[in-house]
Amino acid sequence: MDIVEVVVTDEESVAAPPSAGPGQRPRGLRGFHPGWFGAVMGTAVIGIIAITNPGSDPAFATSARVVAQTMTIAALALGALLLVTYLARFVRYPRESAEDLADPTTGALYGTLPGGILVIAAALAAVGPTWWPSSTVQTLVAVLDWIGIPLAFAISVLFAYELFVRAEMVPESVNGGWFIPPVVNIVVPLVIAPLIPYASPTAANSLLVVGYSFFGMGVLLYLVILTMLFHRLALHALPHAALAPSLWIGLGPIGVGSLALLKLAAVGAALEGPAGPSVALGSKIAATILWGFGAWWFTIAVVLLLRYLRVGSLPYGIGWWGFTFPLGAYTVATVAVAQAWSLRWLSWTGAGLLVLLALFWLTVVARTIRALSVGEL
Repeated sequence: MDIVEVVVTDEESVAAPPSAGPGQRPRGLRGFHPGWFGAVMGTAVIGIIAITNPGSDPAFATSARVVAQTMTIAALALGALLLVTYLARFVRYPRESAEDLADPTTGALYGTLPGGILVIAAALAAVGPTWWPSSTVQTLVAVLDWIGIPLAFAISVLFAYELFVRAEMVPESVNGGWFIPPVVNIVVPLVIAPLIPYASPTAANSLLVVGYSFFGMGVLLYLVILTMLFHRLALHALPHAALAPSLWIGLGPIGVGSLALLKLAAVGAALEGPAGPSVALGSKIAATILWGFGAWWFTIAVVLLLRYLRVGSLPYGIGWWGFTFPLGAYTVATVAVAQAWSLRWLSWTGAGLLVLLALFWLTVVARTIRALSVGEL
């Protein structure tokens, strides 16, 4: 089975039994996983990183641009295909879609849909100028913002509502996937920032307020969930191996949050008057503090992954894409912090993280293609 087959015919869902067994999903369009747009996020972020040319070596400038353009095109194509599939499932199987949203494991993964749209917008803002004039890029980013931002807010509210009204919830239900709605809200400032320099003073002020509002929304939600997850990890057994990739998602809000602070300070300098330099310095320090916590979380994620691998193999699932975007977000934050402090060694650290990300991405892509080819998904 491949994605196109799911979109066009849904033959396997027709042949599938009316209900799946415990722990299993129906096949075909009925069982289409809500986390698929994580593949779009994990692909587009490589384009965003590559265009910065980590390490700032002129010898790699051309190849970095080619990689950035290629990954952006791939993310656009994959996003278009998956968007059709999501919409088809919402229309044809609304009950199953609603059940996934109410589930504490799969519900948060719906956040990858607006997340993918917004990360594509960020990729177009970064890579688009290599193809089109700035006016075209701004229009494309604005259109995607109008779609992705309300959807990001709505899904974060709906998922929280479903958690709050559940009759019972056990601590073991808490997982790293719950970080997805917060991280998508923190992405919002990154796709608003490119529009601010071209807006009127009034509109620019409004956009800046919206950017900081979504930053606060996402970061505070992240801290709440982080506390719950830390409690769950410390006082209960580790999650099943299938949820191991979700622990890496904790890097996402850290990386995106660091980058958002630096971006908002840069575009807001002209609007803040004499306070601009102070805001810029405070943002740089705060971004570095977040990045430092990310170094701790990255180490914990690596150590726990090695433990999972030592105990047994990791069962493949769509959740494997959780290895990609969060690491990519932390990588681009590393490059941005390096530029803010003019530290060449830190920039090369970002280049090393990009190599690690590429290895993760190639592994996940290969495993996904294999799973699709044999019907494992």
